[in-house]
Amino acid sequence: MAQTLEQLTRTNDTLTSIRGIVHTMKTLSAINAAPYEQAAQSIGLYHETILQGLAAFVHRTGGVSFLTEAVKPNTRLLVAFGSDHGLCGNYNELVADAVTAYSVEQPMAKQHILCIGSRLGNALLEQELTPDVVLMPPASADGVGRLAGDIVTRIEQLGSGQALTELAVTMVFTQRAEHGYQETVSRELLPLAQSLLRPKQRWDSRSLPDYSMDAEALLSSLIRNHVFASVFRASAEAMVTENATRLALMQQAEQSVDEQLDVVKQELSNVRQDEITNELMDIVIGHFA
Repeated sequence: MAQTLEQLTRTNDTLTSIRGIVHTMKTLSAINAAPYEQAAQSIGLYHETILQGLAAFVHRTGGVSFLTEAVKPNTRLLVAFGSDHGLCGNYNELVADAVTAYSVEQPMAKQHILCIGSRLGNALLEQELTPDVVLMPPASADGVGRLAGDIVTRIEQLGSGQALTELAVTMVFTQRAEHGYQETVSRELLPLAQSLLRPKQRWDSRSLPDYSMDAEALLSSLIRNHVFASVFRASAEAMVTENATRLALMQQAEQSVDEQLDVVKQELSNVRQDEITNELMDIVIGHFA
């Protein structure tokens, strides 16, 4: 059905307004991703220092025996990173699917879920998984450290009164993949990987590592900072991926709106031309009548 000039004008104005919103969201996504990426890179360097400290401790002591014992954890905490900002497609649903798949593949008697984002919490409820705690995702790069500290505190509270080897902590989040794609990954945080607890065959420096503080306090601090850096990195990476996802979707939306605008503008031009032609014909017929 052919549309009138007024209808086409309203459609053109609406699409133009939508395009402005889409372009704004695309720009904001590109801008917001940069601080999170810088945060992820910065914590990566800090994490390397912590891992070197742990390697030095293991090299000096010959290994951490009570952490290398083959004890199967009886409690698991799943930390799932979602989004509350919207306009990022099925981001939360993919994370919820990954949490469900991991729970089925790696069953455990006692399982707790720490959820980041209320929308992810709703997606988990649809999968018949009830989060124990739902935290707000960071609103800026400055909030990543706050969130990571809160998560570490809750991990310590959950593990209070039991051996570290009896608690398993797994993070589920999205990260960037090759060719601009994203992937949802599950990364085990605790118990510590065996590769971190074995002494190096050869120390990298000519100076052997040493320390003067209490060994138990040093090990506790190293493990806590390792957990903090890992959670910080996962949170920052998840936010980078979220903004990258939103950017890609906004680019697709912008292209779609532009195509619709071209069609509407062409129809609008044709209708205007037809109206002008009809008015000219009326004038000519009136002149010869």
